[in-house]
Amino acid sequence: MTQQVVVVGASGFGRESLDVLEAMVAAGADLEVLGVVDDAITSANRARLADRGVAFLGTRTEWLATAPGAVAYVLGIGAPGVRRRLVAELDAVGLRPFTAVHPSATFGARTTLAEGVVVCAGVAVSNNVKLGRHVHVNPNATIGHDADLRDFVSINPAAVISGEVVVGEGTLVGAAATVLQNLTVGEQVVVGAGGVVTKSVPSGVVAVGVPARWEE
Repeated sequence: MTQQVVVVGASGFGRESLDVLEAMVAAGADLEVLGVVDDAITSANRARLADRGVAFLGTRTEWLATAPGAVAYVLGIGAPGVRRRLVAELDAVGLRPFTAVHPSATFGARTTLAEGVVVCAGVAVSNNVKLGRHVHVNPNATIGHDADLRDFVSINPAAVISGEVVVGEGTLVGAAATVLQNLTVGEQVVVGAGGVVTKSVPSGVVAVGVPARWEE
């Protein structure tokens, strides 16, 4: 039976999630994208959806009032903390997340993806990698062997997570940043764009620069 999917979020990553789903359909996946839900859609984003023929389904409250339980959702929300809050709400009413993987992404052996993961175009994932619930891997990012990305992690475009790295829950690694091998990045960390992490990072800090530094 065709899986019906709704994207939550009409901004940048929401529409990138649409790109992934549409590429999956083009590659033969038995999916139907019903449209997009957004609590505060801008006029610009509404026009962008209309331009590509994607229905705007209203706010979450409006959609949940009529959403059948068989519909799956993709969280097209870049901020890890917001994703965590929305998942609790959507799961509480019996909806299930959909795992969206662009056909151009590559994976090594023994790699596992939890529910709600979104992997965009051009991503390279090595072997023995674990991607936790609702992890987002943006276009052209690289995930090295034996890496462990915990729930709600965001890896932004062209970032590199080297081998044997652990990235804690709710952490965001900025565009073109690099985390060197055998390190641990704590929970709810922000690694700034272009940063190079050369030593393990504690939870709850903002790490920026080359090499990346933060205030304890």
